[in-house]
Amino acid sequence: MTTVRTDQQPIDEDPRKQRSRTRLLDAATTLLSKGGVDAVTIDAVTKLANVARATLYRHFDSGTELLAAAFARLLPSVPAISGEGDLRTQLLELLTSQAKVIESAPVQVTAMCWLGLGPDLAGYSSAESLSADKPEMRSLRQTIMEQYREAFDRVLRTPEAIEELGEYDYDVALAQLVGPLVLTRLATLTPLGESACEQIVDDFLAARRA
Repeated sequence: MTTVRTDQQPIDEDPRKQRSRTRLLDAATTLLSKGGVDAVTIDAVTKLANVARATLYRHFDSGTELLAAAFARLLPSVPAISGEGDLRTQLLELLTSQAKVIESAPVQVTAMCWLGLGPDLAGYSSAESLSADKPEMRSLRQTIMEQYREAFDRVLRTPEAIEELGEYDYDVALAQLVGPLVLTRLATLTPLGESACEQIVDDFLAARRA
């Protein structure tokens, strides 16, 4: 008998299989944290986990799927904000907290870059076709998207915010707000502090109200 995870990947109830999957993920996340993407190879993971290659492939179709699962495990949680104050105050609080997460947990940016480069995606034309047989990749994409969207939804999707900002392209808005934070990290520039986040928020609001 099997149970089904929320990502639709069947997991046998045999606790030994669950333990072997946990060991594999423990090894992969350790290698990823210490040595980056290149360190997470099939040989390195199976050696560190003391698990056979055949066992790894029972859980993950490829090294790419294993790496996606490791990234998903390392992603930091979404920072919570108070939800108090006007739209500008909430946006500034959210953006400042996101900036701190990106600077203190660079694995988030690394995961976005890795996904953006399209690892092992030959023959796939869309995220929809990808999701059919690459559940770990799909799960990682969804996790990253939800981390940003859910946090900003709580601020920008309120009736008050919609009334104040009117109609606009939501995806472009997220890029305008989060893009500078990610670029700063990628370019190894000086981290953006609260004053820079304040300027980003003010520029965004001014453009919406123009």
